[in-house]
Amino acid sequence: GFEGSRDKRLGGLVLTVFLAIISIVLSFPLGVLLALGRQSTLPVVKLLSTLYIEIIRGLPLIGILFLGQVMLQLFLPPEYPKLDRVVRAIAGLTLFSAAYLAENVRGGLQAIPRGQIEAAKAIGLNTPLLTILIVLPQALRTVIPAIGGQFIGLFMDTSLLSLFGMLELIGISRAVLANPSYIGRYAEVYIFIGIIYWIFCYSISQASRKIERNLGVGHR
Repeated sequence: GFEGSRDKRLGGLVLTVFLAIISIVLSFPLGVLLALGRQSTLPVVKLLSTLYIEIIRGLPLIGILFLGQVMLQLFLPPEYPKLDRVVRAIAGLTLFSAAYLAENVRGGLQAIPRGQIEAAKAIGLNTPLLTILIVLPQALRTVIPAIGGQFIGLFMDTSLLSLFGMLELIGISRAVLANPSYIGRYAEVYIFIGIIYWIFCYSISQASRKIERNLGVGHR
């Protein structure tokens, strides 16, 4: 079987929320950079970004998590310190989510009228300033709904880590059902877990919609 998580300070809902928040915080800037890289005029940068996105999107998340949780340590030197399982889980979720976020952001980048970019260049804005001041704000504003959906998916994807012995929300529910006092109470336990997932996913959805309203997404 798989070795359980060594980090005893985290477990259940706390571990699920921790994994989701850290992975979201890390995957967002990485996804933006990958999207910009795929749109880059530099052939090497564009090629590397495209390869990363297409390779990761072609792999199932469960496979990436397996590589991180089980196979990664086998390729490291014996004297190399063992990576914490929570760190490996965050790395897998981040790398996977960033590839999909990159495609969402790229859709926003392609929606920006070329006239705006040409006008900005005409007044002397260099590429970094053009990207930061004009391109990215509009692109991210356009794809807020898609990014919100991606974050919801990432939160639910943390449940796959229970397959590797990590005691996140689903892992804790299995531990509870193994307790003689709760044997056979599958419906009660999983309905309760389902309600928790729904509350958090609904909260993310509402936060996304509030940001959309504040920024006037969909309105001219």
